Amino acid sequence: MVRLKVLSWNVNGIRAVLRRDGFAFLEDERPDILCLQEVRATPEQAGPVLPQLPHQFWNPAPRPGYSGAATFSRIEPVAVRAGMGSREHDGEGRVLTLELERLFVVNVYTPNSQRELGRLPYRVRWDRAFLRFIRRLECLKPVLFCGDINVAHEEIDLARPRENRGTHGFTDEERAGFSAIVARGFVDTFRERVKEGGHYTWWNVSSRSRDRNVGWRIDYVVISAALRPALRDASILPRVMGSDH
Repeated sequence: MVRLKVLSWNVNGIRAVLRRDGFAFLEDERPDILCLQEVRATPEQAGPVLPQLPHQFWNPAPRPGYSGAATFSRIEPVAVRAGMGSREHDGEGRVLTLELERLFVVNVYTPNSQRELGRLPYRVRWDRAFLRFIRRLECLKPVLFCGDINVAHEEIDLARPRENRGTHGFTDEERAGFSAIVARGFVDTFRERVKEGGHYTWWNVSSRSRDRNVGWRIDYVVISAALRPALRDASILPRVMGSDH
């Protein structure tokens, strides 16, 4: 299989990142595919961006300034699909799939169950629908999906599991949703390579928790088992600033 470097980042607003020249790190990283979540903009609002990744695809949310995914690629895809084909789940700009010659690359921004767990029942339905979606794709080609999954899967994936048990992002239901994906043979690439704790992808900005590395690992790159032999590396880039991820 051709070597492929994929980066994923919840930018928490692409226009703010652009104003701060927040994509300068790409000069060193040189990804083949960049998957962004929570772009909170349309391509027209963002303007010309990232010319080094010329194949650019967006799935903005209809609601202005909310959610949205965008994928930028050096490689021209065979096909592109926005959403999962679900009336219930396709109205917030959360899934964007590139079909490449030998695999699918799925950019996903999983719904947050919210602080008072008001969206937890919806989140459970989403997790089931997303698993069905990637399994359908996997019948055709191997799948790589990445993005903000909005769950710390295991206790090792957050700094303070005891204090946060049962809160949004660490409920039994959300964790079970990710476990169901793993049970179907999908591989959490970072945990495949790194076994120790202390590695996170989201920090609470208001409490300056990033300075103390009191965080959560809620962003993932996950692959079909068929792609496991091709996995060369998986890492987090905590030096990249400009978002709460």
